[in-house]
Amino acid sequence: MLSANAAALSANRVLSIALPWFVLTTTGSVGKTGLVAFCQIVPYVISQALAGPLIDRIGPKRISVAGDLLSTVAMATAPLLYLTGSLPFGLLLGLLAVVGAADGPANGAKGLFVPSATRAARVPIERGTGLSAAVERTATTVGPALAGVVVTAFGSLYALWITAALFAVSALVVSTTLTDPVPEPHETPVEEDGGYLSQLRQGATFLRDAKLLRSIVGMLAVTNLLDQAFMSVLLPVWAKESGNGAEAIGLVVSVFAATSIIAALVAAGVAERLPRRTVYLIGFSLGGLPRFAAMATGAPLWLVLAVLAVGGLGSGFVNPIVGAVTYELIPTPLLGRVKTLAQAVTWAGIPFGGLLGAGLVTLTGTSTALWIVGGLYLVAIAVPGMSREWNGMRKRTEAEHAGADAPEDVIGAAPASAPAQTVPQEETPVPARA
Repeated sequence: MLSANAAALSANRVLSIALPWFVLTTTGSVGKTGLVAFCQIVPYVISQALAGPLIDRIGPKRISVAGDLLSTVAMATAPLLYLTGSLPFGLLLGLLAVVGAADGPANGAKGLFVPSATRAARVPIERGTGLSAAVERTATTVGPALAGVVVTAFGSLYALWITAALFAVSALVVSTTLTDPVPEPHETPVEEDGGYLSQLRQGATFLRDAKLLRSIVGMLAVTNLLDQAFMSVLLPVWAKESGNGAEAIGLVVSVFAATSIIAALVAAGVAERLPRRTVYLIGFSLGGLPRFAAMATGAPLWLVLAVLAVGGLGSGFVNPIVGAVTYELIPTPLLGRVKTLAQAVTWAGIPFGGLLGAGLVTLTGTSTALWIVGGLYLVAIAVPGMSREWNGMRKRTEAEHAGADAPEDVIGAAPASAPAQTVPQEETPVPARA
């Protein structure tokens, strides 16, 4: 499971660097360079949101393998056509749309193996979510670096070949080592509700009625929007105005990512023994407002990096906790239709993050914009985290697994209006798209 995720996520990260550079160097057009990412990410989000019922019906293994193979073919076709002089820009956009539409469901399907893989390994769910978070953060750090080395040494065309190969490796690993998840012993069967549209509606209804899950998804949607405003606008503008230069951007991202990887690995070993709600509040608080405050107050670069290092440690502990809670809230038969829809919702604000950041900087200036975004981040974390239903973040007891009476907002208790009256049960998605 971890190997398949590492290969697919690394393919995405390599592509995010190699493809814009390929388009820019072959066409010389900045406008076309910006268009390629749009043509990939929009089909990615839409297809993932709509793929849930198919994943539940066909199985995540088949969806994952089919999506990776389709991405492999599309990515291998692009450099082949280019070498023969038969790759017009419109066809390249079409191939990227295919990659996005195939990769969305495939990545969503891979996430559904986490509960069954951790049960098979006889380890706590936090171990699986912690290691998965570490793999995601590592791919985010190593993938762009690998792309940069390959593009510099051999050219962007070779990086596209590597992307295709990584997608193929993911398909091979899933097809030969994984099996579709099955319901846990304590879960009662889910009543299937008609055809595709009815099942899609069933997933949306479950997400709407599960108070804690709905609150988590809303919190992640807001923090992802604010993180995108930070990464795409506030961070570059701060680096320029502070005189630290473009290299400061790389340092900030690298320091935060490195410490979050370390924290995720530590969390994989100890998170099951920690109080979930407390870890969430402390971890997200460290990873949120302090970084904005350090930049807004004009702190020297070394102090900003120190704050980011501590913030990465806090953020790295949050993902395993939120991921474990998310899996526990969703019954296995509904994982596909609920989790993919939830992840699409958490991504919904990302395309508007840059607009938000640019608008705030234009209206208020960089320092005030940093304070505003940091304050909103704190509110998005604390308000839901202090609400009553977040008491349900605690681990389920054996009695709750067996169906004993429990309050509605405790993990393990199905919402009264849950669509199929199923057994109760998130990078999430997890912070920073996790």
